[in-house]
Amino acid sequence: MKAIGVVGSPRKNGNTEILTKHTLQAIKEEGLDTELIRLAGLDIRPCDACMVCRDEERCPIDDDLFPLYIKIKEAEAIILASPVYYGSATALLKAFMERTGYIGQRRKVFAGKVGGPLVVARRAGQNFTFAQIMYWFHILGFFMPSSTYWNIAFGREKGEVREDEEGMTTAWNFGKNIAFLVKKLKA
Repeated sequence: MKAIGVVGSPRKNGNTEILTKHTLQAIKEEGLDTELIRLAGLDIRPCDACMVCRDEERCPIDDDLFPLYIKIKEAEAIILASPVYYGSATALLKAFMERTGYIGQRRKVFAGKVGGPLVVARRAGQNFTFAQIMYWFHILGFFMPSSTYWNIAFGREKGEVREDEEGMTTAWNFGKNIAFLVKKLKA
């Protein structure tokens, strides 16, 4: 059983990655394999509505996306994590969501998997970004475990998210609930 955390921040080793690693550690403690995928530095272009994926399980855009699609298709749990950029998820994560969603939706490859969002904000925009990412999980048929609050933490400069005790605890509990649900569904 495997859980993958996809970090949509263009900043490597930043707050979003710290929060995602923290959540994956909680999952790993429960016996699941984990993997962190950084979208930073990858070439992931937006969907161009060619509709090839309607008939074939592929995308003709020649970039770094399709191998990531295969990885998340094979995992039992997926976390999508983003910092808030202008009140929204990053363009990098949105392109990832659009294309993986389009490729997988008709085939129902994500239905019955476990997942949910993680969001890091400096000050505002976290609720919209959280909902924006959550809608992706919802439309694709994921089971979304809860936590002790919304999966949101605060921080601007690298490492500041560690100072948000409630946010870190919420992310940890989210990870524990992901592992619990994956194990229950596989039992």
